[in-house]
Amino acid sequence: MSGTIPEPIATVLADRASSQDVRLDLGIPISVNASMESIDTELAARIRQDIILGSYSKGERLSEAQLCETHEVSRTPIRLALRLLEREGVIRRGEGRGYMVQSPTVEDILQAVEVRGHLESLAARLMAQEPSRIDHLPTMQQAMEKLDASISELSRLGQLNDYVTRQAQAANKEFHTAILKSCGNDYVSYACEQISHLPMLAVGSMVFDRSVDATPEQFERGIFRLRLGNAQHQVICDAIESGDPVRAEGMMREHSHTMIEYIQTFEKRDKSLTVADLVAFSAADPLTPAA
Repeated sequence: MSGTIPEPIATVLADRASSQDVRLDLGIPISVNASMESIDTELAARIRQDIILGSYSKGERLSEAQLCETHEVSRTPIRLALRLLEREGVIRRGEGRGYMVQSPTVEDILQAVEVRGHLESLAARLMAQEPSRIDHLPTMQQAMEKLDASISELSRLGQLNDYVTRQAQAANKEFHTAILKSCGNDYVSYACEQISHLPMLAVGSMVFDRSVDATPEQFERGIFRLRLGNAQHQVICDAIESGDPVRAEGMMREHSHTMIEYIQTFEKRDKSLTVADLVAFSAADPLTPAA
């Protein structure tokens, strides 16, 4: 991934990283290679990140002129980026000309996670009915082995590690992507992509709560939850291999519900939980060498 984080975003990330001992990432690119993505898509990602992290207040008017100055681009790519964000529901048209910020809420994220869970459950059911499912099982098995290795490494280290948790997340993404891409219904994957810009909604998103490092007992409970999640992967994989759509769907639904349980746990812990807080819990920092 090339490019640098724009100063306003970098400041927010730095502030949150210093004020909370958690990891920050939306699971989506802040900047992308221009040869792969258009400038308006890159701008949309930057503006979206600013909105979700709270750089703009809900209902605040977005000034095209100010955005042009901030991102050092002309009005045309800014307008295209804003139209993309409008389709996502991150902003809305105000009265007259211009757009207003429509920041997602924690309840919005909960509802979206529930939808994704149903979509992934459907994908698992459909894949179990696919004659070609056997061809994709090795990819899923390899992903589970990678995830198991990452969990074992975390257990050895006795604490969360940025590099290792990033590897775990990559393996988790491989597993879930294999099911979405191999279920025989492209609209399932397409529907998931439409909400993937939200925190905790990217395919394969995982939660790494830094509070598990508080005591050895809490850390071990965190490791147990990770192992349980991968054990559920194995049950899903076995059900798909044996052509059992009901079991595959049911276990994927239970597996997907874990994210909702995490969010509800965070809400109980902090009544003032914000979407920016969920961002902090939802992923790891970029890959760095393990300690």
